[in-house]
Amino acid sequence: MTYRHFKYEGWLYALAFILALMLRLLQLGAMPLTDLEAIPALQALQIAQSLKPALSPHPFYILSTSIFFFLYGGGTNFLARLAPALVGSTLVFAPFLFANRIKPRPSLFLAFFIALDPGLISISRQAASPIFAITFLFFAWGFFYSNKLNFASIFAALALLSGPSIWIGLLGIGITWAIVQVFNSRPNHSSTTDESPLSMEPVKAANQTSSTVPAWLIPFVSTFIIAGTLFFIVPNGLSAALASIPAFISRWTTLSDFSISRLFFSLIVYQPLGVLLALIAIVRGWWAGSRRIILWSIWFLVTLLLVIIIPSGQINDLAWALIPLWTIASLELTRSVTVFSEERNEVISVIFLTAFIWIFAWLDFSGMVWLPTDSGEYALRFWLLMGSLFLIVVSLLLVAAGWSLRIARIGGVWGLTLTLGILGLGGAFGAAGLRGLNHPELWWQPSIPIQADLVQSTVDDLSQWGLGNNNAAPVIIAGLDSPALEWVLRERKVLVVKTLDVSSSPYFVITPLQDNPGLASAYRGQDFTWRQTPLWNTSLIPDWMRWIAVRDMPQSGESIILWARDDLFLHSAPASGNP
Repeated sequence: MTYRHFKYEGWLYALAFILALMLRLLQLGAMPLTDLEAIPALQALQIAQSLKPALSPHPFYILSTSIFFFLYGGGTNFLARLAPALVGSTLVFAPFLFANRIKPRPSLFLAFFIALDPGLISISRQAASPIFAITFLFFAWGFFYSNKLNFASIFAALALLSGPSIWIGLLGIGITWAIVQVFNSRPNHSSTTDESPLSMEPVKAANQTSSTVPAWLIPFVSTFIIAGTLFFIVPNGLSAALASIPAFISRWTTLSDFSISRLFFSLIVYQPLGVLLALIAIVRGWWAGSRRIILWSIWFLVTLLLVIIIPSGQINDLAWALIPLWTIASLELTRSVTVFSEERNEVISVIFLTAFIWIFAWLDFSGMVWLPTDSGEYALRFWLLMGSLFLIVVSLLLVAAGWSLRIARIGGVWGLTLTLGILGLGGAFGAAGLRGLNHPELWWQPSIPIQADLVQSTVDDLSQWGLGNNNAAPVIIAGLDSPALEWVLRERKVLVVKTLDVSSSPYFVITPLQDNPGLASAYRGQDFTWRQTPLWNTSLIPDWMRWIAVRDMPQSGESIILWARDDLFLHSAPASGNP
């Protein structure tokens, strides 16, 4: 069935895209690249310099980013993250392809949820992130639904070039499809709430024939080869794409320190509106037999279970579950859009009442986190918080009894949307790194080089003082494995060694924080805080409460020492000799 689109729908999608682009591009290069980001970024830079490095299993990111580096003449943090930011912004148009499945209004709500979701914003600002696989796979699926197989095959090829994360998405869709087939095989699986069957099949064209089936192979193979080799310039891009399979398999044999409790906690903190609306919709949908809710809830639960059972699961994997989560929330929110003129004043009153109580509860919680847990004021604020939440329930029940259940439902939902939406928007700004590095977020990658800019500026200044050129002095990194450090020093020659040759006398040496008598005699050292990681796994409940309110969390830091040869300083003799 084809649904009628509404006025200004195209302009509203454009607005969602502008919002998504702004949140993904604003201060994109401010946060230093982590080690995981620096590895493919360095490979892209080497390709731009006409070198032939071995590629990690992220060929689309590496090859597309190498184009930006080549056009610019070098690499920057901004350009290293530009491709995921642009691709992640276009994801807001994917719901339009599903408008005939989930209706135009929920599709538009979904587009804005995608634009503002903290998790999707965060991975769109990370190099070689799952956002490529997510975006390309959803476009491929959307065009498949619309029976536009040529476009579907193009995006399917790009998805296979996007890295190991694509296999999580495909596995989730495959398991969901199998469960749907079981539902459809039951004799009494019909319902009265939806017009379309519980199906993941494409919309069939009236003139479709079997001859169209092999036609999609041509654009698929052409896109896979041309995009995977950068127009045949980098042939090992194809082997990098195939390497995503063993890379994904290896994830089932390695462990990570990411706990399951932190995964569910992140959903509550970053997507509170989506979680509450989805819970309401899932209960209502399964009770009433809504095919749309059943389908999307199965996909959400399957994807969430996959993230849980993968031994090396990370929070970035949770991004696959956000699309079905927000789709279910959009379907529920659409039920509260239509407000009759005779009930408008009552609904507005309920919205303001609900929002006011929610704001009071949040302010009370924000003040409570700074108080000792054994103090009387803490206990008072705690019971005020419980009372506020209880007051919301009582108020909506009284509205339902005095006016109508419909007014209570619509006013409560939009009051919830207003307050929790603002809270989610604050999480979006935080996940984008706009609060600064001292306010860590769960969606950030671990071990951020906190003083990367200071290390780079120190090396530049000393090199300028001693040799008259910022990039003239090479740097040796001894006993330290940090691709992010190589990225910071990318504009000069960098040599990574396990141990320093005592007979050499380089201008700069970077070592871990330890006493080095051999360098101390002829060098001057300065320590820097390098990789900094929040203590997520060892923090206590008060720490987590404070983090929720103000994003304050204890962190551990790893320090390094930059050793500079004495003759590089202003008062010393001019630098000479072999580096």
